[in-house]
Amino acid sequence: MLISALVLAGTATGVVLATVGGKPAAVGAAAAQPIPRTSPAPSTTIGPVVPMLGGSADASGTPITVPVARVPASASTAPARTASPTGKRAPVAPLRGLKQADLLVVAPFSLSGKVRAAVARQSGVTGTEPIEAAKIKVNGTFTAVLGVNPSSFRGYTAPSTAASNKLWQAVARGGVAVSYTMGTLDRLSLGGQVTVSGRQQERRLPVMAFGTVGIGGVDAVVSDSVAASLGVPARNALVVSAPPASVPSIAARIKAVLPKGASVEPLVTEVTRPGGASPVGIVPGTPAGGALTAAQLTTALRAAESRRGLPYVWGAAGPSSFDCSGLVEWSFAQAGISMPRVAADQARTGLSVPVTRLQPGDLLFYHTDPTDPGYISHVAIYLGNGWMIQAPQPGMDVEIVPARFGSQFAGAVRVYPRVAAGLAPGLA
Repeated sequence: MLISALVLAGTATGVVLATVGGKPAAVGAAAAQPIPRTSPAPSTTIGPVVPMLGGSADASGTPITVPVARVPASASTAPARTASPTGKRAPVAPLRGLKQADLLVVAPFSLSGKVRAAVARQSGVTGTEPIEAAKIKVNGTFTAVLGVNPSSFRGYTAPSTAASNKLWQAVARGGVAVSYTMGTLDRLSLGGQVTVSGRQQERRLPVMAFGTVGIGGVDAVVSDSVAASLGVPARNALVVSAPPASVPSIAARIKAVLPKGASVEPLVTEVTRPGGASPVGIVPGTPAGGALTAAQLTTALRAAESRRGLPYVWGAAGPSSFDCSGLVEWSFAQAGISMPRVAADQARTGLSVPVTRLQPGDLLFYHTDPTDPGYISHVAIYLGNGWMIQAPQPGMDVEIVPARFGSQFAGAVRVYPRVAAGLAPGLA
């Protein structure tokens, strides 16, 4: 089977994809070219962590227009829910305000109308949106995909994405919108096609837009009718909006009304909006437990350094190729630390650390997605003395470079194993 329900932190509602691991190799290239033991010149620490890949996500916080392909209506690949009974396509409804996606209810089966209504009437719930959620192979890599009603779901996404009428019209016509990060780093062609392997068939879908959804780990969105054609259970998930301070208590009440096999978890990788909390570091007051031991830190850092010189590959988590968060996940796994798969979730695996107090093993996070400057889309591992190790982007290898603290720097986190384990495997 090539589809599994999204697996949430601490749950087992679907098939958990095995983490690629293995014992770290002896430090080869890193030993031949030792890490510099003096801090790099200050002038090298102000630039972006990776090339912007187009657009601008600087300190102004101004998002760019979401890139959308021009494809004739005749290129539609599946009917959308917004199609009228006469066969004429009704327009996608305009955006009617934004809602924060705070909780996700998900099951490996369809959620009944009775269950959805029970969730919606919980005190404090300000909005609910039924969707389809599954891990599906896209171009051979398991990817978290959502099936949605474009007219109503758009309000739960990142501001630039929500505002793009062309993006949602393209999804309604049967195309797929992928995250800006996936589109650029996997070198997808806007207007080209990707191979999507469903439960019983394989389809070619046009890539119609690059735009961040704003839910950590979710890299593709299709219409609910396309999701159905791929074998995803109809309305097997529910996005819930609620006041952030009330999320824990609301989650507990929702859990009590769910059928066996369904789960609810906070979406800890919220998109930062005006007045919102920082996406880096756990909420103050959250029990963190103990930090990594010296032995765990040494093992994780040696594992990361042993990967120096290996190629960047989108979606790869080792042992011979990596993307940025895959390098973090694999390296910490060698020390027995379970980490979530994506950078936005890894940003919630411990306490926020000021730059002046950085220690080897701390994680450095960056905003590199111009369609949503508040979203965490890159991570590196701090090595000490002003240096970091990262898997940068396609065409480049795992490298040790000066740590960067310019306009794209989002913050740093000191990993706490218990917190990290509670988030693994996350949505990826």
